[in-house]
Amino acid sequence: MPMREECKNFESRTYANGETVRKCNLDLAPDAPWRCPAVCEGYERRLADVDWSHGSLVTPRTPDEPPGVDDGSAAAVLDEAEEIINAVGPDVLAEVRRTDERGGFWSRFRRRRP
Repeated sequence: MPMREECKNFESRTYANGETVRKCNLDLAPDAPWRCPAVCEGYERRLADVDWSHGSLVTPRTPDEPPGVDDGSAAAVLDEAEEIINAVGPDVLAEVRRTDERGGFWSRFRRRRP
């Protein structure tokens, strides 16, 4: 099933350089930006866009599907990348905590009073 643009959890954003991001805010579409799951537990039809400002641009068409979306290999690559990031997370957090314990990044810019 193609991405459900009428779902309240669908988001499309175009940046100044022309690049467009199409995604599910709940991260329930493993094949985004091409497809939503046929049965999605997070699907809710958008009833109204309250307090939104709409520009004159039209949402760009969905890009062509790359090879591997049908057989699930694209989702497998993304899952593997997510596992790599999650494995590094604790090390990064520990490094940030060590930096904070030493006074942090900004401590070198503070003046020391006699």
